[in-house]
Amino acid sequence: MSVIKVAILDDYQNVALNCADWSPILSRPDVSVDRFSDTLLSEDALVDRLSPYTIICAMRERTKFPASLLDRLPSLKLIATTGMKNAGIDITHARENGVVVCGTGSTGDSTLEQIWALILAVARWVPQEDAGVKAGREAWQTKIPMGLWGKTLGLIGVGRLGSSTARIAKAFGMRVIGWSPNLTPERAEAAGVEFAESKEKVFRTSDIVSLHMVLSTRSRGMITKDDFALMKPTSFFINTSRGPLVDESALIDALQRRVIAGAGLDVFDIEPLPLDHPIRKLDNVTLSPHLGYVCDSSYETFYAQTVENIVNFLDGKPSRVML
Repeated sequence: MSVIKVAILDDYQNVALNCADWSPILSRPDVSVDRFSDTLLSEDALVDRLSPYTIICAMRERTKFPASLLDRLPSLKLIATTGMKNAGIDITHARENGVVVCGTGSTGDSTLEQIWALILAVARWVPQEDAGVKAGREAWQTKIPMGLWGKTLGLIGVGRLGSSTARIAKAFGMRVIGWSPNLTPERAEAAGVEFAESKEKVFRTSDIVSLHMVLSTRSRGMITKDDFALMKPTSFFINTSRGPLVDESALIDALQRRVIAGAGLDVFDIEPLPLDHPIRKLDNVTLSPHLGYVCDSSYETFYAQTVENIVNFLDGKPSRVML
């Protein structure tokens, strides 16, 4: 009897098998499941690891599946990804080569929660003061938190997340302005955001700038050294969208030279962030390891529906197929 091999990728916290009931798969004698907690960046290394697998479970965009990789995985028949969007998978190429891609729903809005976790952490210098208290620092307080009342939050991107971020900002008494390449005054008004006629106005005016754009060929590198140069020296930059939207070297330079007060980052050019990356050494940046879509309820939904998708595929009835 030939065995169908299933690979669960990028299970950083070793929780995939505990977040859902995998018994419909694990109990089958014709199926074996392997779990990997690390992320491989080399395509050759991925081919070496994944060649035997018929089914691959992908956690969002942690591992990318471009056409070049798909062409080197002849055994692959199903990618069961979390979420119903995954820009890291060439879905068209997969479909054309007989690989089904299935997605899942999600629960709640953990990205919105992460945005505000970072905004509050940087504005109130929570990580720095926490570290000082725990280290036995003689000085009881060293930072003066930024009060949000009356300050300006600038949004680059005013879609679903930007609009939700704006609503919470107003509860803190903040002014909210927004810009995106396709934003109109009418759409800004509908989102409850003041329309900014240019990206430059957002960076020049805001006390906190929060980025909410989708990564594409047009938006890659859209935040530049010139943008950071416009910001107030007391201002903060927040990115929970995608690392490559920002010129990372320009951001590091702005933080090192104190052009801006600090930043809160959940996303990076390379993930996981290399251990020797210079951004790890900065004292005015709050870093989180891409937690924007990570929470207990989301994982439970992700993995429960992944199990369903695999079972349905094995039964010849693929579900939640992404087109």
